[in-house]
Amino acid sequence: MTAEEVTVKPAVQEPDDTRLPADARPARNAMIGVGLISYAWILGGTAPFSMQALLGVLLPGAVLGGIAYARPPERIPPPDSIDAAGFSYWIICIALLFEWEASAVRDNSPPWHPALTNLINPLIAPHPVKCAAIVVWLLAGWALVKR
Repeated sequence: MTAEEVTVKPAVQEPDDTRLPADARPARNAMIGVGLISYAWILGGTAPFSMQALLGVLLPGAVLGGIAYARPPERIPPPDSIDAAGFSYWIICIALLFEWEASAVRDNSPPWHPALTNLINPLIAPHPVKCAAIVVWLLAGWALVKR
């Protein structure tokens, strides 16, 4: 037997390509999902306009703000031009919603002219719906930070 006939196997075997991509970690994603839902469930149970509700809203905002400041994402390049018609439709809708809310607040929200918050509050009053709304709010904040 000569030295050329002997093959040396490496001590560490090369991993095959059956590993998940770095962003597809099901256990970590499941833990994050459970944490978000638990946080939303607890926050949904707080009394409106209480100190606990205020801190429950400020805490994720501060965390997401810190992440956005510490690790700014790659910026999306601005478009060459803006569709003026589409932009104006959005601005008109947003201005009308603000005017509706402001006039309802000014008039002390009479029953014949309710504020948007008076219309939305009964819809999100059930605890599971409020929890789902908080999860959507947290995910929207995360999407803004990643953007």
